[in-house]
Amino acid sequence: MAAGSTYGNIFKIMTWGESHGQGLGVVVDGCPAGIPLCEEDIQKFLDRRKPGQSKFTTPRKEDDKVSILSGVFEGKTTGTPISMMVHNKTQRSSDYSEIAQYYRPGHADYTFDEKYGFRDYRGGGRSSGRETIGRVAAGAIAIKVLETLKISVCAYATRIGGISIDYDKFDIRERDENAFNMPDAEAACKVEEYATKKLKEKDSIGGIIECVVTGMMPAVGDPVFDKLDANLAKAIMSIGAVKGFEIGDGFAAADSTGSTNNDSFTVMDGKVVKKTNHSGGVLGGMSDGSDIIFRAAVKPTPSIASMQQTVNKSGEDISISIKGRHDPMIVPRAVVVVEAMTALTIVDMILGNMTSRIDRIVDFYKR
Repeated sequence: MAAGSTYGNIFKIMTWGESHGQGLGVVVDGCPAGIPLCEEDIQKFLDRRKPGQSKFTTPRKEDDKVSILSGVFEGKTTGTPISMMVHNKTQRSSDYSEIAQYYRPGHADYTFDEKYGFRDYRGGGRSSGRETIGRVAAGAIAIKVLETLKISVCAYATRIGGISIDYDKFDIRERDENAFNMPDAEAACKVEEYATKKLKEKDSIGGIIECVVTGMMPAVGDPVFDKLDANLAKAIMSIGAVKGFEIGDGFAAADSTGSTNNDSFTVMDGKVVKKTNHSGGVLGGMSDGSDIIFRAAVKPTPSIASMQQTVNKSGEDISISIKGRHDPMIVPRAVVVVEAMTALTIVDMILGNMTSRIDRIVDFYKR
C-alpha cells in the first residue's frame, strides 16, 4: 500500500522525513539528462521557505542546507534518480511531549491516530509544514527544466488577513522586499500592522496566493481525468494548509454569463490567441497558450497560543494553549511551495504530452 508520498507519472518525486527526525529529503526520478544543476540552484528556493526570517514566521532556526547525493555529475543531471537531503539541526521535541495525549484543533492528530493507530507527535511528523522541504527541492529542478523551455512560474500573496493588494500598484520586485511576499508595498505595511496585532492576541491569520505561468505552449494536458487544471488543483490542494483552489475567474464564473465568460479568439502574428483570459489558460483540460493563472486559499496557522477547547485520549474535555515554535501565518513561506508544485505538475504533463501524436514521434526519431 502506498503512503501517499509519491507524486508524478514521468517526472516523479518521493519525499520523506519528519519535522523532528534526523532530516528530510526527496528522490526525483525521470529528470532528463544534461540539465545544468548544482546545490546553489536548489538552495535559493529553500532559502525562500526556511524558518526564522522575520517575526512573522516560526522562530525555529534552521539553515536548511541541501546536499545532492546522486544523479548529478560534472554539474549536469545524468538522467538517473536525483536524491537530496536537508538535515534537521534544531529539533526541540520536548516542546511537543504533552500533545501526545490530546488532539490539537485544526491539526491531523486525531486523523493520524485513527488511520495508523499511533502518530509521531513531534511537530506533526509528516503532516508538518516542514514536509514541504522535499517539494521545494524537487520543484527547483522542475523550474530548471521549464527555464530551458522559456516557461516561468511566479507566485505571490494577494491577500493576507483580509487585506488585499492593489493591482494598480503591482510590482513583482516588491514581493522579495517585504516579509509577506506581497507585490504591493502599501498592502504589506497594512498586513504588518494587522499581523502584529494578532500576534499580541496569540492568534493567526490566513490568505490567498496567486500563481502565474507564462510562456506555456498550447495542448498540454488531457481531456478527461488528467486535465491540466485538475492536476494543478490536486498538486496545490496537497499542500497542507491549502483549503481552496480556483483557476481563471474561478468561482466568479458562477455569477457570469456565457457571453462574458467566453474568451474570444483572434489571430496575431500568425498565431491563434485569445482576446481575454477568463479561463485562466486552460480549455478542456489542456493549456491554450495563454498565461495560466490560479489562486490558492491558505488557512490560518492552527497552532495558536490562545486557549482552545479539545479532548484528550481518555475522551475528557480539556482546554489547551499550544506551546512550541510556530508560524503566525503560513502564506509567506507557502508562496515558493506553490511555485514548486506548479512546476512539478507542468513538467510531468509536458513530458507525458510527447506521446500524444505519432507524427511528432516519427519526427523526433527522424524516421
